[in-house]
Parts: sequence; structure tokens; C-alpha cells
Amino acid sequence: MAYAGACLADSPEPSPSGRKEVIVTGSTVPGTSTSTTAGSRGAPAHTGASKRPAGASGGSNGGEKGRGAGAGGTAHRASGSALVVAALGIVFGDISTSPLYALQTVFSIDQGAVRPTQGDIYGVISLIFWSLTLIVSIKYVMVIMRADNDGEGGVMALAALARRLYSGRTEHTGLLVILGIVGVSLFYGDSLITPAISVLSAVEGLKVAAPSLGQYVVPAAAVILTCLFAAQRFGTGKVGALFGPITVLWLAALAAAGLREVISHPSVIKGLSPTYGVLFVTAHPRIAFVAMGAIVLVITGAEALYADMGHFGRQPILRAWFFVVFPALVLNYLGQASLILRNPGASASPFFLLMPSWARLPMVVLATAATVIASQAVISGAFSLSRQGMQLGLLPPLSVRQTSESEGGQIYLPGVNAILFVGVLVVMLAFRSSERLATAYGVSVTGALVVDTLLLLLVARVLWHWRPWQVALAAVAFGGVEVTFLSANLSKIAHGGWLPLLIAVIVFTVMTTWQRGRLIVTKNRTAKEGSLREFVEDARERGLVRVPGTAVFPHPGKETTPLALRANVEHNRVLHQGVIIMSAAAENLPHIPPEERVTADALGYNDDGIQHLSVRFGFSDKPDLPGALRQACADGLLEPAVVDVGDASYFLSRGSIKRTPAPGMARWRKMLFVTLAHNAADPAAYFGLPPDRTVTMGSDVDV
Repeated sequence: MAYAGACLADSPEPSPSGRKEVIVTGSTVPGTSTSTTAGSRGAPAHTGASKRPAGASGGSNGGEKGRGAGAGGTAHRASGSALVVAALGIVFGDISTSPLYALQTVFSIDQGAVRPTQGDIYGVISLIFWSLTLIVSIKYVMVIMRADNDGEGGVMALAALARRLYSGRTEHTGLLVILGIVGVSLFYGDSLITPAISVLSAVEGLKVAAPSLGQYVVPAAAVILTCLFAAQRFGTGKVGALFGPITVLWLAALAAAGLREVISHPSVIKGLSPTYGVLFVTAHPRIAFVAMGAIVLVITGAEALYADMGHFGRQPILRAWFFVVFPALVLNYLGQASLILRNPGASASPFFLLMPSWARLPMVVLATAATVIASQAVISGAFSLSRQGMQLGLLPPLSVRQTSESEGGQIYLPGVNAILFVGVLVVMLAFRSSERLATAYGVSVTGALVVDTLLLLLVARVLWHWRPWQVALAAVAFGGVEVTFLSANLSKIAHGGWLPLLIAVIVFTVMTTWQRGRLIVTKNRTAKEGSLREFVEDARERGLVRVPGTAVFPHPGKETTPLALRANVEHNRVLHQGVIIMSAAAENLPHIPPEERVTADALGYNDDGIQHLSVRFGFSDKPDLPGALRQACADGLLEPAVVDVGDASYFLSRGSIKRTPAPGMARWRKMLFVTLAHNAADPAAYFGLPPDRTVTMGSDVDV
């Protein structure tokens, strides 16, 4: 129903924000009923506009109304070639820098157990090539990236998709979320080591090209990492546009160096045959097992490919991998293998010794730039997974800055960025060399690979209707190799591998504590709020005094009563002349036209001045509730009792969380939960509420 002339507003028709950087938050802060409903991206159930079954179209295009999403349609996107170049700069940095240290580690692990002989070298190259083919090319690029969750990738998106697919089939869907938490915790553990080992391994090239500069390796690496984390505020799109051409140059250099050696000694190509890998494993099973602990380094970054899918979509990543990255990596590994065959002593630093002497110093500079990009791949993945964690209720609301007008997946999280920066510096300064860091590397990443495979098998059984034999084949092909990698890396736990596991345990504890505490507080808060419909009926019966003005109560929905509204009535015994409950929802579209943003519900009566407004924002729109209220006024959606919305007062329902002896969580976990809640993002700043007309009130909520 439209109400003509029902209100006054200073700005009757606000335009779409158009601002490229918007502060966004995720899930509800426990103890407050002020939140944004987080669309369908990464959530356990669709609440946004996109109705496409997640993963149903192979992750290439979004639903009809979801074309603005991170991996959605291409109408609004940059050209395909530009996206491929940008994806090279963001997604493939980690895996494309593995040649810096992978083969070197293979021949140095366990005091040189793998020898630079023809049989061992061919066997190692065979295992490297088929690991890349099976795990990266087939599992991630061709299979698992089809299982997107409204364009988002990563273990949390996969867990959310699995939970939704099995919601009507089993009562144990919570276990799928726990599995996702384990996976993302392991990813975070890996996220602190990857930037440190990547940058250190590149800068250590100074020891080969200019030995006198070796003492400056760690300080130089610290400065480089500081600049990288400081640049994150500009967004992955701008960073990718800068890094993409550098990555193209890096991959071209890898391919050229390897091709030069392969042309001179083409017999090394025989190592690509799977028979050499089989012979190596059967002839030297113990040595091959040890080698697998280092060979896994060539596939580190595969999870980042999937986690970063929301930034660019599946197709640019697929094309970049098969046409650029994969050929360059294979050529370089073959070149290093050929060099070691000719000169066994080169196994100490095969990557830089593969280069002509004149090119080594320039290659150190290029390698340093490439490893900065490798760190970017992990950082971008951490941003994506953190937002998904918030939307799934596993992390407290954090400030998320939308850094692209058209790409929903391009985001920046200042808090996560700061934590990663401090953690990476501490790790680097503690280990001080890539060789020592390599002993800690691999445990968490192989664990994350196994978790992805378990979730993939569950999703494929229902989403793609895989037959049991197909599931069994994938379990053996993917899971068998990954479990071998994991087993080979368990020996690293005592030599530094405990560090990423410790980080994973901390992240797991934070996520499960927040999830459990949020459920308890939400249950207690909902009981205090009571039914909104019943509240409206009671207010009519009591004949409360109405005072001039309009009061706005941000609230997640219209089923329950905002605590601030209930507290106002209980303590002041009055209602404002106009009472508006506003709920905001984030959609998988860049912009929602102003005339389509707001819908009204009179809550049963058109004459009592109490109504509910549902507001939809695109991911690049500023979530401006005062602006949406003015728009509702201009559209004639407000009841006649609502006047002067330009001077409305805003009441946030944010009661304090009180720790009690009630069962449900251990005492130390309650303390952790309360600390996390107190440091959550400020909803007033998020909604753009005027500070001089915003009041926070409510009642304590127990946990």
C-alpha cells in the first residue's frame, strides 16, 4: 500500500552509492539484534536473489539475478584476457613459485636420501608431473571448482554446499560444518608459512648471485612483506592488475629457462612417463616415501586456486592454468632435472643454477616479485574464507571493505590482514631461512587437501549423482595420493610442523567457540525478544502514550521484537508516533535500484504507525539505512503516522553478554566468546547511522 504525503525527508531520492569501498559486516553480533542478512553467498541456505542451485552449472555462471556475483556472468566483467592476467597475479602466485625450492628440498630432505641418479631423478619428475596432473589439473581445476557455492570457492563454501545438499537426508549435517572448520583451520595454519617461505626462498638467491649480500636476506624479506600487506587496502583487482603482468613475465622466464635445458638434453622428457614413478616407488619404497614429503611442495597453492575462485570465476582460472601455468611449471621442473643429471652438485640450488650467470641477479629480483605474488594468493584466500566464516556464523562480524564496484568477491579485511602480517613476520624471524621453514611446511596443507577430498566426495554423490564406483575411484585416486602425502609429512611435526598445527588448533577453537556461544546467546535473546506480532497486539490493547517523532529499530527480521523497542516500552511506557523496524539483506548483485530496495509490511494494521521495512542492498551499495528510509518515504511506503524521517532517532538493540554458570560451554570458552563479542564490528558505523541520533539500549543476554 502506498501512502501519499505521509512523511517529510531532506533527500527524497538517494542514488546508488557508486563508492568502490564500502564497510560491510557479516553475521549478527550475539547479544544484539542488529545485523545484515548475508545473501546466499557462502551461507547455509539461500537468502539472496540468486536461486541457482549451487554448483549446478559448473560454477561458470550465476543465476539470472546473480550475474553480478564474484563468479557470476560476464556481462559486467572485464574482458576475458584481462581477467586471465589478473587471475595469474592473484591466484597462481603460490603454486608458480614452487620451483624455487621444491626440487632443492627433494634432494636435501633426510640428509640426501634421494640421490641425483638417473633412476631417482626420473622417478621424482614422474611423481611431480602426475601429482600436478591428478591433484591440481583434475581434482581442483576440472572437478572441485565446479562445486561452487554461488560463485564462492574454498573449503567453507564446499562445507556449506554439502550441508545444504544433505539437510533433508541426515540429521548429522553439523559434522559437515565441523569438517569445514578443520579444513579452514589448516588453511590458516598454512597461510602464515607460505608468505614467509616464498619470499625468503627468493631473496636467498642473493647468496648465489651476490654472496656478499647474504646478511641482508632477512631484513629485505621483512621490508618486502611489510609493503605487500600495506598494499592490500587497494583491493585484489588493482593488485592483480599490477601483479598479473609480472606473473606472466615470471612464468615466461620459468618456461624459457627450462625449455633451453630440455632442448639441449631432450631425453629428460622420458621422466614424464608414469612407469618411472612406479619403478621408483617399487624399487625404493622408503626413499620414495621420504621424497613424497617434499614433492608435496609442488602442489602447495592448489587450495588457494579454489579459495580465490570468488575473485575471478572458474573460467579465467581454468584457462590460465592449462594454457600458461601448467606448461611453464612442467618445463621448468624438467629443466632442473636435466641440470641435476648433468651436474649432480647443482641439486643444492637447481633453480638459480639453471639460469645463465648473467641472468641470476635479475632472476633474484623477478623471483622476489613472484614470491610477493605467491603471498597474495594466500592472503586473498584468507580474506574469502574469513568472510564465508562470518556468514556461516563461525567468526564474529569483522569490517569487510568491498574494493570493486562489480566483483563481489574482491574484498579487504583489515583485521585479518593485520593478524596475518604479524604472524608471518613472527614466523619468518623465528625460522630465518627457507630451508628451516621447509621442515614445518606441508603438514597443514596436506591435511587441507584431504578435507577437501572428503567434502568433494559427499557433494559429488548428491549434486552430480555419482555412482558408488565413481566415488570409490575418486577416493582412491585423490584421497590415496593425498593420504600418502600427509603420512610422509607427519615426521615433520617434531621439526617445526607443530607450528601450523598449533595455529590450526587456535583457529578451530575460536570458530567452534563462536559458533556454540552464538547459538546459546541467540536462543536466550530470542526468548527475551518474543513475537513481534504479539507485541503489536499488546501495544494496541494497552493504549500506550504516543510521543512525537519517528523511532527506527534495525533488526534481522520481523518474527521477533527488537530488544530496544521492548525496553523502551517497559521502562518509558511510551511509543513514538512512528515506529519502524528495518531489516537489511545483502544480495549477490552489485547494485539494487533505489526503487526496488524497500518493501513494507504493516504488521496487520495500517493505522497504528508500527511497520516493518525490508531493505535490499547490492554488494557495492553503501548499506545506508537512513538513505533507505528516505527512499521509502519518497516511494510512499510509510504510514501516515510516520513524519519527519530526516530527524528520526535510531535505536540499536545491543545488550551486554553476561557470563553465567549455566551449562553449555566451559568457563574459559565463555570468556573467549565474550572477548570476541566485545571486539566485533560496530553496527552503527556499518549502517551509516547518525551518531547524534543513535541510541544503544537493550538488556543483558546470558551465555
